[in-house]
Amino acid sequence: GIASVVAGHPLDTVKTRLQAGQGYGNTLKCVLTVYRNESLAGFFKGMSFPLASIGIYSSVVFGVFSNVQRLLSQLRHGDPATAPSLTDMTLASIVAGVISVGIGTPVELVKIRLQMQTQPYNKANVKLNSRVPGSPVYRGPIHCLRTILEKEGIAGIYRGNVAMLLRDVPGYCAYFIPYAMFCDWITPDGSMSPNPFSIWVAGGVAGAVSWAVCTPMDVVKSRLQADGVYLNQYKGILDCMLQSYQNEGLKVFCRGLMVNTVRGFPSSAAMFLGYELSLKAMKKCQTETN
Repeated sequence: GIASVVAGHPLDTVKTRLQAGQGYGNTLKCVLTVYRNESLAGFFKGMSFPLASIGIYSSVVFGVFSNVQRLLSQLRHGDPATAPSLTDMTLASIVAGVISVGIGTPVELVKIRLQMQTQPYNKANVKLNSRVPGSPVYRGPIHCLRTILEKEGIAGIYRGNVAMLLRDVPGYCAYFIPYAMFCDWITPDGSMSPNPFSIWVAGGVAGAVSWAVCTPMDVVKSRLQADGVYLNQYKGILDCMLQSYQNEGLKVFCRGLMVNTVRGFPSSAAMFLGYELSLKAMKKCQTETN
């Protein structure tokens, strides 16, 4: 999980600015604007909280996915070690996606608020919650979390949870299933397990496919969670979709698609490689201990 955050966070910042910010234009212009205004540090804004919590989040997602698969194999075939069917993988992905929202929504919210708090703000005649446009609202992740809790309560911490649910359920189906299929396809016949290169490639492809699938809802989620840094613009998920469509047309739901897809490869490649190699090392250690 830590490997995936480090590999993907700079492009995640660019993706968030493109989706929820204003005046950034295309991907290259956004990168140059962030660098010019905030230097290299700007690309790593909001990384500390995901970095600190990604271990728990990844453990839950991968743990739920693999254990649901084992449970289904036990129920259907009487052996938890039986290779899961496509249906089993789909059900396990859906459950993992639903469970992940409970942990992931507050983390995503804090990350996006920190990424977006210094964006250029040009709208006139709007009360900015006593904040100066473009000035920092939050001192850090803990202050951000505390401020949201004080102003919006528990509901505020889970702002955008429905959009995240609609993003993550199909997203994880397009994450775990392509990984398993592609990994199986590129692993040579006779091999007991895929080699690190196969894991890296399969994980990267799965990440790119998954982010391409869930980008439209990711745009909505980013806008809902970024809303509230300087003003409150959206009443809910449907209002956000409607306003975004009326102002920018259907193309708005593809904002950040290229960045998401490109970022998805190294981020997920690092995630799956770290997962498989750590699991292999722990199993080896356990075998030697036994």
